[in-house]
This record gives sequence, C-alpha cells and structure tokens, in this order.
Amino acid sequence: MAGRLLKVSSWATAVFATSGVYLYTKQLDPNDLSVVRFGRAAATTAIISYDYLTAFRNVEHGTNEYSALQSKVHRRSAERLRDLCCANRGTFIKVGQHLGALDYLLPGEYTATLRVLHSRAPQSSMEEIRQVIREDLGKEVSDLFVSFEETPQGAASLAQVHKAVLHDGRTVAVKVQHPKVQSQSSKDILVMEVLVRAVHWIFPDFAFMWLVEEAKKNMPLELDFLNEGRNAEKVAQMLAHFSFLKVPQIHWDLSTKRILTMEFAEGGEVNDSDYMRRHGINVNQISENLGKMYSEMIFVHGFVHCDPHPGNVLVRVCPRSKKTQIVLLDHGLYQELQPGFRLDYCRLWQALITSNMGGVERYSRRLGAGDLFPLFACMLTARSWTSVNTGISSTPVTQSEDVEIRSNVSHYLPQISELLNRVPRQMLLLLKTNDLLRGIETALQTRAASSSFLNMSRCCIRALARHRRSKATSRMQRLQISLVEALGLWRLGLYEVYLQVKGHALARCLCALLGFLG
Repeated sequence: MAGRLLKVSSWATAVFATSGVYLYTKQLDPNDLSVVRFGRAAATTAIISYDYLTAFRNVEHGTNEYSALQSKVHRRSAERLRDLCCANRGTFIKVGQHLGALDYLLPGEYTATLRVLHSRAPQSSMEEIRQVIREDLGKEVSDLFVSFEETPQGAASLAQVHKAVLHDGRTVAVKVQHPKVQSQSSKDILVMEVLVRAVHWIFPDFAFMWLVEEAKKNMPLELDFLNEGRNAEKVAQMLAHFSFLKVPQIHWDLSTKRILTMEFAEGGEVNDSDYMRRHGINVNQISENLGKMYSEMIFVHGFVHCDPHPGNVLVRVCPRSKKTQIVLLDHGLYQELQPGFRLDYCRLWQALITSNMGGVERYSRRLGAGDLFPLFACMLTARSWTSVNTGISSTPVTQSEDVEIRSNVSHYLPQISELLNRVPRQMLLLLKTNDLLRGIETALQTRAASSSFLNMSRCCIRALARHRRSKATSRMQRLQISLVEALGLWRLGLYEVYLQVKGHALARCLCALLGFLG
C-alpha cells in the first residue's frame, strides 16, 4: 500500500513540475490551471496518507506514546491541508473553513489549524474588481459610486467586500466575487471527490463523502449572490419581530450573481468581548438573543443561517435607537429543513433537555443514528453521555468535560464518519451551525447559561403545537392544543423567574458574606 502511495506521489510531483515549466514559458498564473491544482492536491493527499500508514508501525496502540505520536501526525497533516487550501484558494479555502468549524466532530489539531483560514482568504486586485463590476453592471466604478475604497473591508474565500458611497449619499457595502472562483469551483469539487474516494479506498474507516456531497449541493448556491440577497430579505421578514436583529437592506439595482450591494453596517465581531465592554454591550444579553434567533430559525421556521462564524455576526449599539443590535451578514448558506425532520429534531431536543432517555433513543433512531444514538446525542449537545443521562439543562458545563470530549474525538473518528454518512443531509449543516454557536458561547463564557435551553424549549413547544393545530379536525381540538401550549410556555416562564430570583438571592448572600469577611 505504501508503494502505491509513493507511485501516486511521484506521479503528482511530475505533473506539478511539468506544469511549472509550461507555465514559466507561457507566463500564466499556475492557480488557473486545473492540472496544477489537481497535482498539488494529489501530492498533499498522498503525503498525508503515507504519513498515517507508516508513522505507527513500531508503536503499540493505546499507549501514551501512541497518543502523543497520533497528535503530532494530526498536527502536521492539518498543516499540510491548510497549506494546500491557501495555495489552491477559492473552493479549497471554503471547504477548509467548514472543517475548521467542526470543533466536536474532528480532532482538535485539525480544527485549531484550519480555523486560521477565516483570516487567510486571498484578495483580488482592484483591477480585477473593476473588471467584474464592468462586466456585470455595464458601467465603471466611478459612474456608479461617488467613492469606492480600494482596500477591502474583508476578504473571504469566494468574495471580498468594499465600502462605497452612492450618489444619493448612502454608504453601502459592495460584495464582489473573486473572478476565477466560478470557473474553478466545479473542477475543484470533482478533484476533492476523486481524492476522498481514493483515501477511503486506502483507509476504509475514513468516510467523508458527506463533505463532498455538501460542497456539490451548496457551492452553486453560495456563488449566486442574487440567491444570497433573497435569503437576506426572507430572514429579515421572518424574524422582523426581533427588534435586536439587523439584516442589511439589499440594493437590487446594483446586484448581480457576482455582485451584492447592501446597506453598510459597522460593529464588532460577536466573540469580541473587549469590544462589547468598551461599548457597554451586555455579553449575556447578546448570547441570549443569539440563542433566541437561532432557536426560532431551526425549530419554528426550518430556515437556518448556517454560517454564523464571528465575522458574519456583528454586534453594535444602533446609532438611532441606542439599543444593542445583532447584525447578521453573509446569507449565502441556508438550510431548509423538511417538516418531518424539523419536528423530529424538536422532539429530540425536548427529550435531551428533559432527560427523557427513551425519547432520545427513539428520535435519534428516527433521524438515522441507529445504534450510534448515544454518540449522536453527545455530538448534538457537545456533552458527555453521563451529562446527557443526568440532564444537560441541570448539569453545568465544566472545563474537564469539554477537554474530555475534544480528546475523545480522535478515538471515535470512524464512528463519527459512519454517523455523518448515515444521518439525513439536512443534519450536516445543523451540526456545523451548532459548533459555530458553541464556539461563540465559549468565547463569551456563556455556555453554562440556562437561558439557551429555555429558549429552545419555548420554540419546540410552539413548533409542535402549531403542527398539531394544523392536523386538528375541530375547533375544540385546536383550543385544547392552544391551552396545552400556553400552559407549557407559562411553566417555562415561571421557571425562568424562579432562576432569576434564585440567582439574585445567591448574589445577595455572596455579597453579604464577602462584606462580613471583609
């Protein structure tokens, strides 16, 4: 097997070198050629695979030496993968960012290394930006805008954003797609599919086809900025009752598939606690409002913004109302949940919150987990099986439990891969979204707050009651369902008041004790 890999590696290196000579004579950008991108990806895949095949030959499995060596191999493999993403750019960076967000599904060495890709995205030159605007809008930048900042506000894997001023004086953000991404994406995904299948052939436990399938489905949607604009308007209307949410308004007359012009909104990243402290923003309130927003999206509407990394979620004090707001950006990646899936997901979370283990098993199985339902419950909640049994809403998150879960990911990687291939495709982006939200809560130190479970419970009660009412055949049945719903929400409200009173009483006792000791 190692011999095969050496042959593949030699072949890929030869292709890469030959391509380099050709490009030198033709003076072309090597990243524009599929053969170069494939050669680079194939060589990296072969080197990583060879490393895993040979590194553990003389080390006994299960020993401390094996664990230390495994961590080193994970680390250097992740670094090679990161370097490949940075070299091939575009779709590779996007997929690498996706992997970097899977905190509780991949070994920590991979997520920690790949997370830097959010700040390592390439920039297009100003001439390339002008060319895209000229091609899509039919005018020069100077004809469309009074001013257009050449230095981008931010650069992502697929596009970059420039601040500009319209002729009527309004400030806008202009998101412009990198010019070569569109033509390269389908070829890049094909390359990934071939290499993932090759690795699965060598390592049968490595079953990451779900990643390729998701990229195939989602990349065309993310590359269509008109689709992103429609998503932004839909979620703004859907969550209009949340006064704390701000979704920038779209300027359709200056938007195309490769350009999205929207209202400019400033703010600090949602995990920047220093920014919040400087601007007098309540960290706990932000965390609670974020939970309300996502619980409503997932459980009630089934239309979910699936890329809540800190760069896409800003916080600010509204210039007009002076109230705290969450600004939600980048609406290219949404997951629409099928009604049956969404309701089973509601029931599963209700069972998890109330420690109904029979319900946890039943609804996990209905969602495709099979006999791996304990692992599935742990992946969803990022809690240990002991905490799931005891009650995740009553057992606080501890640092030791968090470390235990992260360190165990490596041991359960084959089972995790099997589970991710087994569950409905809709679950994959939800798992990514869960991990990103947990990362924000961890940064803000609000993961132990009970408010998130209360908000989830409210949304689950409302969603299930609405479903039952739609199936009811008489007015009396609908009335009974509404009364049960009202009672459930009233109990939750009462419990929330109890927790607040208990918290204040505990705080008063603690202050009194400190005063006495002082």
